[in-house]
Amino acid sequence: MNLAKINWDLEYAGSWPTPVKLAVIGLLSAVLASVWYYLDTRAQLVELEAQQRRELELKETFELKQKKAVNLEEYKLQLADIEKTFGDLLRQLPDRTQVPDLLVDVSQTGLASGLEFELFKPGGEVSKEFYAELPIEIRVVGTYMELGAFVSGLASLPRIVTVHNVKIASRSVDGTAPKRGEAGLVMTALVKTYRYLDDGAATSSSAAERRRR
Repeated sequence: MNLAKINWDLEYAGSWPTPVKLAVIGLLSAVLASVWYYLDTRAQLVELEAQQRRELELKETFELKQKKAVNLEEYKLQLADIEKTFGDLLRQLPDRTQVPDLLVDVSQTGLASGLEFELFKPGGEVSKEFYAELPIEIRVVGTYMELGAFVSGLASLPRIVTVHNVKIASRSVDGTAPKRGEAGLVMTALVKTYRYLDDGAATSSSAAERRRR
């Protein structure tokens, strides 16, 4: 087939050889398909991919919610246990009327352990979200066993008491030499007790805190 002898005028396209017709038709079809893909199909494919990803996300969300629904009763039991535990902890926080008794308990625990108090200084109350801290600076003198018994006794109190910033030194390091028969260790610490704030006290405390800011 001599391409030079072909009249390429479109008016004579009907007289083109069959292979040429097929080649031209194939080329035009490819061009039209490319234009159609660019103008319409590409956007649809992007949307399809996005919807497929969303479908997977919805399936995962459904499976997660289904698992929660299946275990709903178990979650309710766990929530009830948490609420009971939280309530038990709150009951370990004294109200305002019980705080003096708790301070006496801390002092009596030290004396019962055989310690000598050189300092017992309750500090100012520090309000938190639903409770208040009551710090007490202490300095006690005694033996190692007596100090251990004191800390153990604090942990055994029916109310929550925590011990912070503990420092133990021999009495000679503290500034005075031990006398015959005198205990040789001095412990300084910050003991914290806690008081439950009722709704009214918590609200006023939060308001005061905002005013200070």
